[in-house]
Amino acid sequence: MKKDIILAGVGGQGIISIASIIGYAALEQGMFLKQSEVHGMSQRGGDVSSNLRISHNHIASDLIPFGQADMIISVEPLESLRYLPYLSGEGWVITNTRPFNNIPNYPDIDKVIEEIAKVPHHIALDAEATAKEAGSTKATNIVILGAASPFLGMAYEKLEDAIRFIFRKKGDKIIDMNLIALKAGRDFAEQHM
Repeated sequence: MKKDIILAGVGGQGIISIASIIGYAALEQGMFLKQSEVHGMSQRGGDVSSNLRISHNHIASDLIPFGQADMIISVEPLESLRYLPYLSGEGWVITNTRPFNNIPNYPDIDKVIEEIAKVPHHIALDAEATAKEAGSTKATNIVILGAASPFLGMAYEKLEDAIRFIFRKKGDKIIDMNLIALKAGRDFAEQHM
């Protein structure tokens, strides 16, 4: 199994947390992992992205070539469009539909969603509203991860274990909220595949 994943969003949306959870789960399953990150002006609401490559075989490079990504996981819809040239013909886009209006000329969100809908394999959901139902909008990134989970090619239970490990110092309440958010995202994806 090999998965090349681009994670995208805006500073503060939890892109690095998604990468950590997937990475931990992959390592727990004996997989190889390579990752590169671009933080840009993340402290000022700028874009954040990560190339995450996981495989049962050795991985030579941490960068994903154009047209080779198996998945774009994005917590911000416009950022998902930025990385479409990297997506393979059979790749999936998993994205939030709620924009983070961090620029004065942010395009009409309906047009952004129309462009996402043109991708043959996509899951688009209001992850912020789903996270709020799960207990906190701070879990928006975990809802998106849950929506991506059916396409990752790894055991769902390993993602749950990774959440328990990554958030262990934050206490059981935070862990449970994130587990609920993960499941809510997965349930949405399974209903809309």
